[in-house]
Amino acid sequence: MRLVAVTGAGVISALGATAAATWEGLVAGRSGIGPLTLFDASKDRTHTAAQITSTEWDRGLTGAEQARLSRGDRLGLHAAGQAFADAGLDPSRFEASRAGLILGGGGGGLLQAEAYLGAVLSGRAPKPSSARGFFMGTTADLIAQRFGLGGRVQTIMNACSSSTIAIGMGASLVAGGAQEVVLAGGVETLSRTTFAGFNSLRLVDPDPCRPFDRRRRGMSLGECAAFLVLEPVEAARARGARIYGEVAAYGMSSDAYHLTAPDPEGRGLQRSMRAALAAAGMSADDVDHVNAHGTGTEQNDAAETRSLKGLFGARADRVPIVSIKGAVGHCLGAAGAIEAFASLMSLVHGLIPPTTGLDEPGPDCDLDHVRGRAREARLRVVLSNSTAFGGNNGTLILKAHQA
Repeated sequence: MRLVAVTGAGVISALGATAAATWEGLVAGRSGIGPLTLFDASKDRTHTAAQITSTEWDRGLTGAEQARLSRGDRLGLHAAGQAFADAGLDPSRFEASRAGLILGGGGGGLLQAEAYLGAVLSGRAPKPSSARGFFMGTTADLIAQRFGLGGRVQTIMNACSSSTIAIGMGASLVAGGAQEVVLAGGVETLSRTTFAGFNSLRLVDPDPCRPFDRRRRGMSLGECAAFLVLEPVEAARARGARIYGEVAAYGMSSDAYHLTAPDPEGRGLQRSMRAALAAAGMSADDVDHVNAHGTGTEQNDAAETRSLKGLFGARADRVPIVSIKGAVGHCLGAAGAIEAFASLMSLVHGLIPPTTGLDEPGPDCDLDHVRGRAREARLRVVLSNSTAFGGNNGTLILKAHQA
């Protein structure tokens, strides 16, 4: 099996239109959560979200493309282009069948689909291209077409663990020799459907979310596109590429407990973490830092805390924990991708961003939370968690590259 390097990153989030701007905002402890203006949310419980306000992502697109493509399509193309440029890699130099794309998400076209349905219900003729929003794999297909990715192209829809699993699967394809390069990550956008659904479940905080805080009242929804370029370490070295880190392994599990609530003891998530560590040939003692799922809901944060305690045992209060959702919101199917990016940047820079919004940890969240300001740390291995509706768990093990 080949070692898998991450050589490029492309991100657009509520903190900025680039990976660098997003990382800068995370380290500074800024929050991208603010008033939601993308659509009318006046009748909902909360009126805030981590909405992307930059318009840079439409640069390079024709007027016709801007009108025809969904918000998710355009965000995805922007982040994918960033990632390949950052890697200094032209995917067209590969035989088409050796370059692939694994995308987590699937809801990036919902706004477009809502526009189609709204036109029909109001008696107007809908724009034909807006029907593309009903097809969840459209964004992946469009990115593959634009960059000539003729190998494995797949959209993973495991709710909020989707892009964590996408990166893990992409790394497996590279490690096993099935693909020479894989673009892996996630795209998710805000939509009326998603926003109203989470409001109806009363899982959102009217104020910006506060992961692990004793006063937490729910999540803040967000949107982003985030991609990593994966290739064999040997190939990256041969072309003199900068290597951010390596994807050592991934794990998956199901709580088999409830459609929306996590197992209160976090047993399913613990199985996912143990599976990832076993696949990497590591133990819990090797982990230096955890990028937690940390949604800010009462149930999720407590369950993840219990899961981490079960994994680390006596070390649990000495492993630094962060959730970046207070800064970029909960990006649902793309959450794992932007969190994997943050984990890699922590490895590269020896710096763990603070958990934005966390003031005083709750009594059921008594771990070593990084809060207030970024923390310097010597990191070799970072564990990144995602949990999801249906009890779907995913874990990535990311490690520093030894030149």
